[in-house]
Amino acid sequence: MASPVQEIPSGAEAGVVGIKQVDMKLEIVVIPVSDVDRAKEFYTKLGWRLDADFEKGSDYRVIQFTPPGSGCSIIFGKNVTAAAPGSAKGLYLIVSDVAAARSELLARGIAVSEIFHGASDNYIGSDEPYLFGSNRVSGPDPARSSYRSFASFQDPDGNGWFFQEITTRLPGRVAGDTSYASVADLVSALRRAAAAHGQHEARTGQTDANWYDWYAQYMVREQSGEPLPE
Repeated sequence: MASPVQEIPSGAEAGVVGIKQVDMKLEIVVIPVSDVDRAKEFYTKLGWRLDADFEKGSDYRVIQFTPPGSGCSIIFGKNVTAAAPGSAKGLYLIVSDVAAARSELLARGIAVSEIFHGASDNYIGSDEPYLFGSNRVSGPDPARSSYRSFASFQDPDGNGWFFQEITTRLPGRVAGDTSYASVADLVSALRRAAAAHGQHEARTGQTDANWYDWYAQYMVREQSGEPLPE
């Protein structure tokens, strides 16, 4: 069965030409909750940054949190959405190391599933659906391929979150300059580049004095989805 993650042509390649494209940055996802203070306590416990807690009388309250390294925030509160509490599902947090992300949540006292991946042809099953199907196979993806390893957790209302491990992006996913959302992400990228560079030196049988050039090329290509240097 074909992977649900496929390359999508850019605007020009899709036939949309001569139109100036406006940057659109996803800023907010609204999370429906039943108990605002309980939800605030939970997301504080996650270690997420509290950006705002505004009230207007007794009928309106809005709270905003931002996950570490994220350009997108969540809000919840009183009279901010008509959605049923707990109905937000399939909320994905992209991490470079799913085991480390899971361990951090466990250390914070948050219940989180075991790491899992999907087998082929498992789009129908009894488990909570996720991007690659329903049935969950225990442990990370055997090849540790990007997009394939997950862990899940829920807030007190049952809003469903996933960790998804991504280290190498699909081609065309990242446009413009290479950037890293946090120091931890940059450190992880440097470690992957260092490991790959060690293999490069082993293949060539030579010490690479210009290793920093190789690192830079590797890290930029990894983010943009281009073929990695050998």
